[in-house]
Formats: sequence, structure tokens, C-alpha cells
Amino acid sequence: MKRLLAIVLIAASLWAGYWFMGANGLKRGLEAWLQERRAAGWQADVADLSVVGFPNRFDTTFNEFVLADPDSGWAWQAPFFQLLALSYQPNHVIAVWPNSQTLATPLQKFQISSASMQASLRLGSSTDLPLERANLVADTLLITDEAGQSTAMTALRMAVERVAGHDARYHFGLAAEDLEPAKTARLALDMGGNLPPRFSNFRADITAEFSQRWDRAALESRRPQPVMIDIAAINAQWGQMELAVAGKLQIDAAGVPTGQVVIKARNWRDILAMAVASGAVPQALARQAEQGLQMLAQMSGDPNTLDLPIDFRAGLMMVGGVLPLGPAPKIQLR
Repeated sequence: MKRLLAIVLIAASLWAGYWFMGANGLKRGLEAWLQERRAAGWQADVADLSVVGFPNRFDTTFNEFVLADPDSGWAWQAPFFQLLALSYQPNHVIAVWPNSQTLATPLQKFQISSASMQASLRLGSSTDLPLERANLVADTLLITDEAGQSTAMTALRMAVERVAGHDARYHFGLAAEDLEPAKTARLALDMGGNLPPRFSNFRADITAEFSQRWDRAALESRRPQPVMIDIAAINAQWGQMELAVAGKLQIDAAGVPTGQVVIKARNWRDILAMAVASGAVPQALARQAEQGLQMLAQMSGDPNTLDLPIDFRAGLMMVGGVLPLGPAPKIQLR
């Protein structure tokens, strides 16, 4: 019995030593990372940084946390942020955001509120911490811009997983429940007020390859840039209008896409009417556009469904490779 007790005490002492060494090392490493960001010109402020959870967890809390990268124009601020991990599975991390946070982009600033927002991340074992897979869940999400316009959804679900055998190719999934566009966007698209306030369906299934893998360096320096986007499906339903998008694009170093995306539109006349009402299609061209789209719809076999191939070539977008739509958007991450 004494021998057993001695073994238990030794094991407990060793585990306690492991935990305290691990917690101390984790805290020092995070403090050093914040100092490195400051030395690189970032704002990286935290009022308090703590690691608790003995004996089985490493639970890290950042209080009054601010990160801002002046080179990219991105900044984020929150009253707290948590990274939770089991001490025997340190590469499986649960991230917890507060109910209110602020995100500034190169374009404008957003206030983000939610009933809850968490993510589960599986990271590689190397010091670069490469992302293997992640799942994010946000409930009762409200995103408000500087003009006070809010986009809302009852739930947001996002998932990403690195594709086996590829260092920088990832599979993404997204579902937004009861997506409600901001009022100005809704009125611009639906001037007649004929559509419900919310989408009944909005989902995406996409695989993308990047110039490099997503790891710690992606946050610290230049973001990995997309070089290929394979859209298996983007589906949206808003009232009687249904849209489905699929296609594949190759993207060069300047962010210019090449390839084809096919848009399948059900009840396309309602979509055209919205485009005319919003000014996207000039009123003078409305009749001509309807006749041309009607011919395309008849070719698909269903007069209410339109299959619209959008070709991306030489920096331009064209319908069916012949009708120019204008310059193709550049696809780059900052």
C-alpha cells in the first residue's frame, strides 16, 4: 500500500510539474508573440493575460484585447477572448468570443454581436501551428456597419478542413440560417418590397487552394492568396427566387480569375425585374435583356429556369463567352 501511495504521489507531482511548466511556457510564449507584433508595428494590447485550468486544462484568457495590423488595414477589439485546450491535447483548441466585438476592415468598421460564438480548431504539431480543420458556430448574429445598417442571421455555421495530400488546399462549408440583408441592400434589390425580409436558404460548398498554407505566419505576415477556387455549390433562396452557382476559377498572382462559373436562376424574370429596379440593368435595355434571357431559358428546357455561363478571360467577364459584362473582380486577400 505504501508503495502504491508513493507511486500515486510521484505521478501526481510529475503531472503537476508538467502542468505548471506548460502553463508558464504557454503564457510566456503568448506574451513574446504580442511583443513581436508590437515590434513589427502592430497594436497588440491586452490588459491581462492569464492561464488557468489545473490539472487537466490550459484555459487562456485575454482581457481588453486589441489587435491591429496597419499594413493590411485590419483591426479587431474585444473585451475578452479565450483559447481553451485540454492539457493532454494542446493542439485541439476551442476559441470563445464575447457577445460583442469590433472588426475594422480596409473598407469600414463593423460591430458584431451574438448570443454565442465559438470555434473548434485542430492544429498541426509543428511550431508553425498549421490549420488542419476548424468549425465555427455563431448564434443570433448581428453585424452592424458604421451607417447603422445591420445584417442578421439566427445562426452561422462554417467549417474548413485541409484536403488530404495537399499542403494548402482546403474544403469550406457555410450555412447561414434566416439570413436578413441590411435594409439598404434589401431596398436596393427589392424596391417594390415584394420579397420576405429573410433568405430561407443560403449555403456554400467550396474548395480553394492557396499560395501557402494557413498557419501562424498567415496572421503575422502576408495572407495566403487564393490560386484556385472550385465552387461545388452556392445555393440561395429568397422568396420565390432561387439561385445556384457552380464553377471553377484559376487565379493569377495579380488576383485576376480565369475560368467559368454557371449561375442557375429559377424564376429569373423576378431577378431581372429586381436588377432593373435597382439600376443594375438600365430600363432602356430591360426588354432586350428579357428577350435574350428568355431564349437562353428555352434552351435549358425550362422557361422559368436560366442557366447562365459566365466566362472569365483576360480580365473580363462575358456571358457565354460573347456578351461582355465588364472587368472581372480581382480576388485578393489583405
